[in-house]
Amino acid sequence: MKRRNFLKNTVATTAGAIVIPSIVPSSVFGAGAPSNKINIGQIGCGRIAIGHDMPGTMQHDIARMIAVSDLDSNRMTKGKKFVEDFYTKKTGSDSAMDVKMYDDYHDMFADKSIDAVVISTPDHWHSQPAIEAALAGKDIYLQKPTSLTITEGRLLSDIVHRQGTILQVGTQQRSSAQFRRAAELVRNGRIGKVHTVKVGLPGDPGGPVFETGPIPSNLNFDMWMGSTPEVEYKEKLVHPQNDYGRPGWLRHEYYGAGMITGWGQHHYDSAAWGMDTEFTGPISVESVAQFPKSGDWNVHGDFMVKQEYENGITVYTSGGFPNGIRYEGEDGWIFVTRGAYRATASDPIPEGATKALDASSEDILKSVIGDDEIKLYVSEEQHGNWLDCIQSRKQPISPAEIGHRACSVCLISHIAMKVPGVLRWNPQAERFIDNDLANSMLSRPQRYPYGTDYIKR
Repeated sequence: MKRRNFLKNTVATTAGAIVIPSIVPSSVFGAGAPSNKINIGQIGCGRIAIGHDMPGTMQHDIARMIAVSDLDSNRMTKGKKFVEDFYTKKTGSDSAMDVKMYDDYHDMFADKSIDAVVISTPDHWHSQPAIEAALAGKDIYLQKPTSLTITEGRLLSDIVHRQGTILQVGTQQRSSAQFRRAAELVRNGRIGKVHTVKVGLPGDPGGPVFETGPIPSNLNFDMWMGSTPEVEYKEKLVHPQNDYGRPGWLRHEYYGAGMITGWGQHHYDSAAWGMDTEFTGPISVESVAQFPKSGDWNVHGDFMVKQEYENGITVYTSGGFPNGIRYEGEDGWIFVTRGAYRATASDPIPEGATKALDASSEDILKSVIGDDEIKLYVSEEQHGNWLDCIQSRKQPISPAEIGHRACSVCLISHIAMKVPGVLRWNPQAERFIDNDLANSMLSRPQRYPYGTDYIKR
């Protein structure tokens, strides 16, 4: 039972058996009572957590972050201090919060006082803890990408739905007004029938072969590698030990797929919102991409991807397009981007002035969506929407299945970078048609005992 419901249910079911004092502090039963808060555990205390997810969650009064977990004990200790300093500043009390620390997030899941978790780990550690959290009865805020394979993404979505878990994917562009406005204008025909969508997404540079070094005593490196192959420790392939700079794991395929998943899930999710393809996927995909010929950073560089959808829309993705989404229809175009927004201080942003929302005509942008037209889900802030839905049990703006579908577009595009020619995709079966090589990449080997293959469910 959720802690916030315990007191209410106890009073209701034991009336007459207990005596409630006639004078109690209003905080005991008010909106700010501990029993009415959502107790949160934070998994991963690195760059995206400190810069985005932790403050994004704690800014909402309903949230009460009470525990942190990280495989780097230094980062975990700093995460504890970050949370405690936040509540000290908020309340004026040095003892406002005593945050629990867990070396292993599984122990956090066993803590009955925790209602929900925020998962801000490296990409190869997304699906497994999310699935385990759902099985443990915890609601989840999950950083994108939702998975690194189609197989584990499907498993995650199915288990979340089976368990009735409230899972919010961190595709926060859905909570930005310009992306919703663009999608509404497109869905309501303001640029006519859409035939083309252009997604601007850069690649990553390569790098040298980095020096190996001793594993820091504060890092559980074996568990950090998780289901990926065992390798020698290189700080440039993990995360900085002295700051929260952009981590090197982002540029190695063991731990991520590069920008196609790093930012791709954001843009493909937003594009699908406007194309009305949130619960399906393309029927074909082909790609060309450059990969480093040497060095430890081995994710894709410059690339071009073409995806065709059953509704007649063709999507092109390349770093040669402005970073954002351009919908092109028979009667005009709409372009939407983040503008100068960054989730963390180390995120790259486009150079120069960029309109967050632009169109081929001012009349398009001034158009009013009528009461009888399509109006899309409104969220003011991604973490806040998740917390609201934990209370209401309604689906959040970025639920598991929509997240999986957007991530799937990234993953099959990444496979197309490795397999030449046009790949035909069945979005219902979630398999390639007549291509054994491409289908062999829908999952990948997992190093025991880590990985979704070994979860008891």
